[in-house]
Amino acid sequence: MSYVKPSDLVTAMIDAGASKVLMSTRDTVIRAYMGGAILALGAVFAVTVGVQTGQPLIGALLFPVGFCMLYLLGYDLLTGVFVLAPMAWLDKRPGITGVGVLRNWGLVFLGNFLGAFTVAVMMAIVFTYGFATEPNQIGEAIGHLGESRTLGYAEYGASGMLTLFIRGVLCNWMVSTGVAGAMIATDIPGKVIAMWMPVMLFFAMAFEHSVVNMFLFPSGLLLGGDFTLLDYLIWNEIPTVLGNLVGGLIFTGLALYLAHRRTAPTPVVARDAELETL
Repeated sequence: MSYVKPSDLVTAMIDAGASKVLMSTRDTVIRAYMGGAILALGAVFAVTVGVQTGQPLIGALLFPVGFCMLYLLGYDLLTGVFVLAPMAWLDKRPGITGVGVLRNWGLVFLGNFLGAFTVAVMMAIVFTYGFATEPNQIGEAIGHLGESRTLGYAEYGASGMLTLFIRGVLCNWMVSTGVAGAMIATDIPGKVIAMWMPVMLFFAMAFEHSVVNMFLFPSGLLLGGDFTLLDYLIWNEIPTVLGNLVGGLIFTGLALYLAHRRTAPTPVVARDAELETL
């Protein structure tokens, strides 16, 4: 069968979370580095297509290419381990501690950022012919994205910060659903379809993804975007990371865990057995 039942899915997610927490530092950072780099390339692809066609929706339709590639190759994103690692801790798997979960999150954050930043530097070189010219049309678009999604929130103060946080929550609700989708199917087409749908939704709705932003905003700064590193950290990355954590952990990880791991099935008494007791 190509479909995994939800109860078996939760077990698979717990197993995956345990393996990630217990993974060596080297392997964790390498997988996170490659995950961040490939997702960044997917973001470049989506922005490029959106600019070239004038239809951002087409970019959203194609963005999940990068997400599918990195998960099929076994690489990691911070948004994914926000869900998987705590599930292993909740299930009290041997060797899984709160410190171990935090260590995994920190290493994956570092690896994702390094991978995304590497692609940001490479694409800045491409967009400017090695910084010899002004950014091309796509480079300009990325710079303006950085401005609107930092200073645009700051303009509204606390209301802007709340909006940013909720966009982060909604983002990882969808992205982590894609992570679960990758495990709910056992064949490649099924995995791709299950990942594609929620990831396309988050990108089309302009929700905030911490790893995508690790590329977009440093890239915007390299390309002359009119915002600062402090703007990026305070008015995007930090609230986005917190929102991603809450969205993935509560609306995907905890929801699946409580629904299919902690909730016992209602016993069904056969009719014949009931008749025998009469």
